[in-house]
Amino acid sequence: MPVVVVQGREVADFPEFAPEAARGRVLRVTVTGEEVLHRVNADVPESMLGGAELSRLIDDMFVTMYASEGVGLAGNQVGVDLRVFVYDCPDDDGVRHVGHVVNPVLDERDLDDPVVVESEGCLSVPGPHADLGRAEHATVRGVDKDGNEVVLTGSGYFARCLQHETDHTFGKLYVDRLSARERKRVLKKMNEMADSVFARREERAQELERELAG
Repeated sequence: MPVVVVQGREVADFPEFAPEAARGRVLRVTVTGEEVLHRVNADVPESMLGGAELSRLIDDMFVTMYASEGVGLAGNQVGVDLRVFVYDCPDDDGVRHVGHVVNPVLDERDLDDPVVVESEGCLSVPGPHADLGRAEHATVRGVDKDGNEVVLTGSGYFARCLQHETDHTFGKLYVDRLSARERKRVLKKMNEMADSVFARREERAQELERELAG
């Protein structure tokens, strides 16, 4: 049985989809160019911690991430100006990491930690991928929806996810880290692919609704 780590802690058993997804509704995913994606988002205020509004947002983000067939999703990717992200992402050792982080902050990269160049994509840049260097290891610190401290450390693909999603909460997309020429290529490709990606997401959302109901 594969190892599953939820909110940074290993668990004995976990379903195919995070339980939050069954309570959520699929939201529209924002696309690069929309203002909320390109600025530092607001910290989730202490008054929202432990409340129904934040809990509902996280439920919606989980099911939207699954419907979009992603491994992570930030608040501004569903049009919400709050610094929060959800994830369900494997690392390079096959360990599955699931959870959410409110007000995430990425530790500075250890200068001895290698930068690994691999293909990266984004649900808000529907379709294309591009090679991008990211640190091999990453640690993100924040709190959960109830205000409890969260510390997530990952390597490989999960480290990439942690860096990518934290970037989102500060208004940065992976394409912003590419050269101007490569960014132009990716955005051109996105325009060609977007309609088919949106159609697939619509189809997947309907399938998911049936799976979660059954």
